[in-house]
Amino acid sequence: MGSDRFAKITQRYRGRNLAIVLDNKIQSAPVIREAITGGEASISGLFTTEEASDLALVLRSGALPAPISIREERTVGASLGEDSVRQGLMSLLIGSALVLVFMIANYKLAGVFASVSLIFNVVLIISVLGAFGATLTLPGMAGIVLTIGMAVDANVLIFQRILEEMRRTSHPRGAIKEGFDRAFRTILDANVTTLFAALALLQFGTGPIKGFAVTLSIGILASMFTAIVVTRFFFDWIYLRRSSLQSISI
Repeated sequence: MGSDRFAKITQRYRGRNLAIVLDNKIQSAPVIREAITGGEASISGLFTTEEASDLALVLRSGALPAPISIREERTVGASLGEDSVRQGLMSLLIGSALVLVFMIANYKLAGVFASVSLIFNVVLIISVLGAFGATLTLPGMAGIVLTIGMAVDANVLIFQRILEEMRRTSHPRGAIKEGFDRAFRTILDANVTTLFAALALLQFGTGPIKGFAVTLSIGILASMFTAIVVTRFFFDWIYLRRSSLQSISI
């Protein structure tokens, strides 16, 4: 047993110093007063609290010396991160522009309403982030892109409901009201379930994952507001205030 051998050695060298070495450096050299048995010993002396703690750490941890050799070395400038953010922002703008063109081409004036709502949605997200002093990062941009997709889905769902009501009743005013009312529950369910997932990421995620979760959570709330309130406002303002409404551009 190692403790038995150590006891014999310390018995043999009583009165001499026992060097404690770490990384080829002597950390301490206490005098052996008596044989150390049972694998336990104490060191007495005029130590400060910090010195005693450092020595105890050395005795507990020991060392596993391993050579280190440089295989590759490179310098990454700050411009790399700046370029990534710039490219991410460009992708966000291009994707948003394509979505706006698609909505206007397919849903005419209603697509214009949806496009204005989407722009307001992005502005609202960035404003909230700025109000809390948050920095827009690449994961945050990914959250905004996902939010735009969810906002588009909500508007498409509303418009399709309105078209269904138009085909069924041929009354534009009632079709608008029924379309928004029928789409509301589906939009609410879809966004709430996604919000739960975002909150779970926010609670248990770290670093970039939290940034994505924060932006996504804000975006979900903003997309629900813009789809249900802002888009509805445009329909009410343009169509429902008319005394006689024969058709809608959708």
